[in-house]
Amino acid sequence: MTTHSTDAPSVKRHAAKQHWAEGLMIFAAVTLMLSGVLDIFRGIMGIAEDDIFVTTRNYVFQYDLTGWGWIHLALGAVAVIVSLGLFQAAMWARVAGVAIAGLIVIANFLSLPQYPIWSVVMIAFSAFVIWALCVVKPDRYEDR
Repeated sequence: MTTHSTDAPSVKRHAAKQHWAEGLMIFAAVTLMLSGVLDIFRGIMGIAEDDIFVTTRNYVFQYDLTGWGWIHLALGAVAVIVSLGLFQAAMWARVAGVAIAGLIVIANFLSLPQYPIWSVVMIAFSAFVIWALCVVKPDRYEDR
């Protein structure tokens, strides 16, 4: 009887950790999906009409905004696909999620002068995704 009473808090603690880990995975999946959709829109804006973006003459990194739009479009599409894998808590999606979020941070940092507020928002979203995916430990959620 005493073993049952000592096991109950351990089981409850494990269940609470399980719910916390699942919540972080859902948070990362939703945030990555949102980042991907926003990046797709940004890519379309860059491809369709780069008059929307402000250009800075003295910025270290100079590039063609139409080409940059294609890069954002591709990153956004991959982010949406990876986020679907995160909803299934797949390990490949966790690894790919950290990688694609890192690439989104770099892409938005490089395009900071063209659209600064959106770039900062995208960097923050991607940083939250990286944090959420790195905090969850594999042994704290079920393999699906």
